[in-house]
Amino acid sequence: MRDPLPHARGRSRLIVIGLGNSFRGDDAAGLAVARALGDDPRVLVHEGEPIDLLDRWEGVGEVIVVDAARSGAAPGTVHRLDGLAEPVTAGGSTHAFGLAETLALARALGRAPARMQVIGIEGERFGAGEGLSPAVARAVEQVARDLRARLGKPAPARGQAPDGDAPART
Repeated sequence: MRDPLPHARGRSRLIVIGLGNSFRGDDAAGLAVARALGDDPRVLVHEGEPIDLLDRWEGVGEVIVVDAARSGAAPGTVHRLDGLAEPVTAGGSTHAFGLAETLALARALGRAPARMQVIGIEGERFGAGEGLSPAVARAVEQVARDLRARLGKPAPARGQAPDGDAPART
């Protein structure tokens, strides 16, 4: 298995990290965005605790973190925050040590990347179970399109899944 983020001197200047829990409904929004971006060493799917990200983004110039949000806005609303300038509220994190606390610790320890954007996709369902609500699924598609362009990746070919594979048949 290869390290998705090679050692510091070979690291990308930009990485995208999708956070979430694939067994808690819309909490998987960040994971779905990262998976939609396909196999790319600049994209990390992270289902663990956000505190582990301190080592993952070390030496990287810009980080974009995509996670589910729970702020009371309409489901599917996309929030874009400067992760270093604005306080990122916990908003009901399912993690013991959430993204908000990880960002605060990174700033305090001087281990934050030079630039960080947090993209939060407002969720609707966070209970046990798989699958995204329709509004969140649409937002995931839009955020993935935006990030694909930001990463300089072409759009998937017609009839091709976002990860580059042929679409699954049921």
